[in-house]
Amino acid sequence: MAILRFRVYWEDDDQTYRDIEIQGNMTFFDFHKAIVSAYEFDGKHTASFYESNDKWGYGRELNSEVLVNKKDAPALSMIKTPVSALVAKPDQKFIYVYDPAKKWTFLVELIGVSKEETARRIYPFLLRKEGIAPAQYGIKGVSQDKIMEIEEKYDLGADEMAEGFSDEGEGGTESMAEEDTGGGFE
Repeated sequence: MAILRFRVYWEDDDQTYRDIEIQGNMTFFDFHKAIVSAYEFDGKHTASFYESNDKWGYGRELNSEVLVNKKDAPALSMIKTPVSALVAKPDQKFIYVYDPAKKWTFLVELIGVSKEETARRIYPFLLRKEGIAPAQYGIKGVSQDKIMEIEEKYDLGADEMAEGFSDEGEGGTESMAEEDTGGGFE
């Protein structure tokens, strides 16, 4: 069984990519789940693959919501279409769009074909991760309102800053000499 190795680039940063190996008879839906997992997205949104040319133009669509391939349909089904059915050349390209509202776009390129599977490897297989994956829903953690509240609580004006700090301990060699000779304040 042929093993297809794809490089999946994040469109906004070509230094961020994932190499994924998939069996040729697996479907584009299997490939979709592998990409979502590799980029640590939640998988709750629809997605589409588009056949592409060397200039990354959008071609025929394969959609995760289409259940059956129909003649003259606007999109093919990811669930029914095997990956190998649309691989026609050694550097085959696809465009993958996850979550149509946010338009997370990835450029997918075939980078290798192997005739044999690797023993004890479960496909699809994440072979390599480069770069930091984008955060699907922005930065997780403290909300912006909470940060502003904390800043306001601890914000000190210029007068309070002057009263709260002194020059103690910042003296030069003179103050050190006074302490050593007993000439300090009593």
